[in-house]
Parts: sequence; C-alpha cells; structure tokens
Amino acid sequence: MTAFARIRFAALLLMLFGLATAPVLAQKLGPDGAPNPTASVTNQKTLLEQAPRIQGRIDIPDVKASVLMQPAGRTWDYFHEVLLHWGGAVVIVGMLAVLALAYLIMGRLRIEAGRSGQTIVRFKAFERFAHWLTAVSFVLLGLTGLNITFGKVLLLPLVGPELFSDISQVAKYVHNFTSFAFVAGLVLITVLFFKDNLFKRVDIDWVKQGGGFIKSKHAPAGRFNLGEKMVYWLSVAAGLLVSASGFVLLFPFYGTNIADMQIAQVAHAVIAILFIALILGHIYIGTLGMEGAFEAMGTGEVDINWAREHHDRWLAEKLEAEDRQASATPAE
Repeated sequence: MTAFARIRFAALLLMLFGLATAPVLAQKLGPDGAPNPTASVTNQKTLLEQAPRIQGRIDIPDVKASVLMQPAGRTWDYFHEVLLHWGGAVVIVGMLAVLALAYLIMGRLRIEAGRSGQTIVRFKAFERFAHWLTAVSFVLLGLTGLNITFGKVLLLPLVGPELFSDISQVAKYVHNFTSFAFVAGLVLITVLFFKDNLFKRVDIDWVKQGGGFIKSKHAPAGRFNLGEKMVYWLSVAAGLLVSASGFVLLFPFYGTNIADMQIAQVAHAVIAILFIALILGHIYIGTLGMEGAFEAMGTGEVDINWAREHHDRWLAEKLEAEDRQASATPAE
C-alpha cells in the first residue's frame, strides 16, 4: 500500500468515527447548538437509585450534617404517609369490627351457674398496681402515638392548625415521659406473672375443650388459661421491642445514622399498631366480653362460680392452700 493509499484509509476511518460519535456530541449540545452543561450520560434518577445517600466532607464533628441528599428517605416518607395510614387503619378498624361481630354473635359470656355471693382473692394489691401502671401508660402512649400517625388526617381538620399544634406538642412530651412508666410496669408484670404463664399440659386440654367458648364443654385452666398466656407473652415481646425502638427514637443519633433512625421509626410504628390491636382484644374480654372478668383487676376478688368455670385448677389449689393454712393455725 502506497503512502497516499494509507492516508486515504486513515481519513476514511476518522470520518467513520466522526459519524459514530456525532449523535453523542449532539446530545450534549443545546437547541441553539451551544454546549449543554447539564447533559450527562448518567441521569439523575439513575444516580439516586445507585447511591443510598449523597454525602460530602465537612470539618464539624456532626457527621450526619455532611449528607446532602437522602434518596432512601423517600421510601420512608411513602411508608409513613401512605402505607402506615392505610395499614394502621385496616388493622385497628379491622380488630374493632371483629370484636363487634363477636359481641353480636356470642354476646357476653355469662357466669353459667350465676353468682354465688362468695369471692376469692385473685390478684393482690401490688399485682393490680403493676397491671394498672402498665395499662394506663399504654393507653396514653397509644393515644399520643396515634396522633402522630392519624392526627393530621383526623384531628387537624376538626380543631384547626393552632390548637392541633398545641395538642401535638403536649402529646409529644406526654408520650416521651410516659414511656418510662410503661417500661417500669412492663418489668413488674414480667417478673410477677412469669411463673404462672409458663405453658403446662392443662393448656392442651383447654384447647381441646374449645377454650371456654363451647358451652357444652368445660375448659380446665390454672391461674391463667392458654389465651391469657398468649396475650402475656405477646405483650411482653411487643413491649420489649416497642420500648427498644422507642428509646432509639427518644435519644437519636447515639451510635445510629439516618438510615438506622428510619428503620427504628418503621419498627416502632408497625409493632405499636399490632400491639394496640392485641390490647383491644384483651380489653374486650376483660370488660364487655366476659361477666366477672373485670373484677379480678378492679377489686382483686372474683366470684367463686366464675373462678370454678374459668380457672378450676387454680381455684382448687387456692382453696387447698387456704385449708392447709387454716388447719395449721391453732384454735384460740
């Protein structure tokens, strides 16, 4: 190949390369032919999807201040403003609907033999104190927490922005400080009722006999039946999880970053909603659902016939212990 032929071949290659790169160069030019400084091979959406956050370098110790953009926060915002609203409403309203349906179908479970007029101590004063400490603090936490989720949707249109702002500020402080009382009560009921909530063989018989909901069958039970034990263990587990995630939110960025705080908030909200649904069932059984049940935590005493129908094993052990104590006491 002559030198002239080589020059023509090189020129042809350069021309082909120019034609191939022309569309790319054209994309970087504006409509007027001037260079477009915002043009990029990688668009913004792709960049944000690839990086959980866009972060720079700063001189101050507060590392989280270096975060310029947190694209993952959009997922959290969608959860908090959409999924949590609908999911929480379905769970709580659904539980209320189930309880209302149960009441319409079965009514209130009455004491079949009627009241005997004799009572027996079921819970001591300190046990009732631990229960009500936990219960009252839970109700306060539930109401103030639901305001965070549903307040803007339900309460704000009714009271207006100024009053809603005042209510929400008070609710925030009530929620934060009541959490310590709830944890104290949770520890107390965990310790006080741990032994009586261990699973035993009688729990299997309780299930076989329909758990007391079949009138033709008697369901034997100790101090707590299997249903009450399940409520106890689920409450303890949910209480520990909601407390742990709550304290992460109460003391933010102590060993956590923005993503950790978002995870803690999601966990706290989901567990709290399920916890509220569980306790709604517990409240129903202890009030409208069963005659004589509320007296156990109200006065600490229950009717003998109620105890015999719902906790016969416990009643037998209780009466036997009282008989032994009476026989051991010398007569005057």
